[in-house]
Amino acid sequence: MRSIQRRKSVVILRSELVGLASPSQLSRGLKKLVEAGKLVRISHGVYAKTRFNKFLGRPAPAGTLESIAAEAFRKLGIDVGPGTLAIEYNSGRTTQVPMLAVVDTGKRRISRKIQVGSRSVSYERERVNERKRSGA
Repeated sequence: MRSIQRRKSVVILRSELVGLASPSQLSRGLKKLVEAGKLVRISHGVYAKTRFNKFLGRPAPAGTLESIAAEAFRKLGIDVGPGTLAIEYNSGRTTQVPMLAVVDTGKRRISRKIQVGSRSVSYERERVNERKRSGA
């Protein structure tokens, strides 16, 4: 727990903790931290720190789904960008606030599920979609 608390990042990869214990001990330790509410599992081998939410009366992830997902992708070495709806909203072309967390994966196909609570990240492959729209 001390090693996790000292880290500045919200996202913790299991691979970052490999040197602390054997694989089975690490699994048990991470499971106990999740049960105690110190961590939340967001994907296979990816965890996020929690903080106490006074409105819910229980621990909640220490960031938004979007910020946690962005940090997780960065740590995993996966290059993603904002989705089409987020780009349109940020550029002022629309006033519709995107409610779903969608990221553009470029040409890369990703099947990893990243989920915080009941919300999960969706993927779009923008370059493939553009070719289909242009008729190529």
